[in-house]
This record gives sequence, structure tokens and C-alpha cells, in this order.
Amino acid sequence: MSISTLEQYLPENTFPFLKKWFSDYYIHIKITKNRNSKLGDYRKLPDKSHQITVNSTLDRQLFFFVLTHELAHLIAFEKFKNRISAHGKEWKDTFREMLLDSIDIYTPDLRPIIINFSKNPKANFMASPELVRYFHIENPEDNFVFIEDLLINDRFRYKEEEYRLLEKKKKLYLCINSKNSKKYLFRPLAKVEKLTIDEQK
Repeated sequence: MSISTLEQYLPENTFPFLKKWFSDYYIHIKITKNRNSKLGDYRKLPDKSHQITVNSTLDRQLFFFVLTHELAHLIAFEKFKNRISAHGKEWKDTFREMLLDSIDIYTPDLRPIIINFSKNPKANFMASPELVRYFHIENPEDNFVFIEDLLINDRFRYKEEEYRLLEKKKKLYLCINSKNSKKYLFRPLAKVEKLTIDEQK
């Protein structure tokens, strides 16, 4: 995929950064359908070229953020010759430098969040509450909330199953399935549909 084609998924003025970051490598960029399990990924191919995938449905700024994350893997692995862990210090330092170098790409309200994140970059986007909240724009007409916003005994729907919140256990939330009575642990930022009183009857 050419950089000009890629730019349609990105914020304005990203070309100089892409040109600089891509220049030394042969990279296959694949734009994928939405994947719930991940926003993007990187791997080195048998022919020594590189492949990066990014979900097509992402907000432009988030697309650029994820692309930067995956490019940081490529650059760190190439620089340190694979003698590093995937999300270790070398990757963190590389990602931090790239984020701060391109900070002006992001809108003014997002920049402080990116700067704060860059102090200790997380491997998993879902482990960054500020970023998750920023890119999950709430629709006032729906009942979708984060698990951490519910109260004990609140009922909610997740993947077509109904649950009730029992208690908070350390950093996770213990819930019970209303149909089979099995108990499950949910992450604080799991997005669920809160059931209204009428729906609970």
C-alpha cells in the first residue's frame, strides 16, 4: 500500500513522519476489518520484509497512534536485532520518542493524554483508561457504560448475555450470569449495556 493511500485513514500532516519512519524498511500495510481482539499488529515475514495491520474502523488519530505503536515494534526489533522483549524497555523508549516527535499531529485536547501515556507506554491499549475514554465517545441515546461505572447489583448485558454485578475484587469486577448462574471476572473498562428497571423485570 502506498503512503498516499494510507493517508486517507490518517490525520493531516502525517506524511513527513511516515516518510521518515518507513524509509529504511520494506513494509506491507494491511487495512483490516474491525477486530475486537486487537487494534493492530506487527510481524516480520519469512522474506525479511515487515507486515503491519491496522483496523480500518478506527478514528483517524487512533489509527495513527496504533500505526506508531506497531512501527515502534519494527524499528526497535531492527535496531536491537530481536534481542529484546516485545514490549520491553527498548520498545517503550522507541514508542515514546515517536509519540513525542509527532505530538503536533494530535488535537490540543488529546496531546496532554498522549504526553502522559508516553511516560510509561502500555502494551495494551485497554490498559490506558484516559485513551480508552477519549476514543469511546458516548452516545446519549444508548445505555453503554464501563463496568467500573456500575453499582453493586446493577444488571447489564454483554455479548447477548445478561449479568449482575456482585463485587469488586482487586482490579476486576465479579459478576454472575443471570441465565446459568456462573460467575465471571470483568475488566474495569469492559463496555457493557446497562439494563434499565423495565428491562430487568
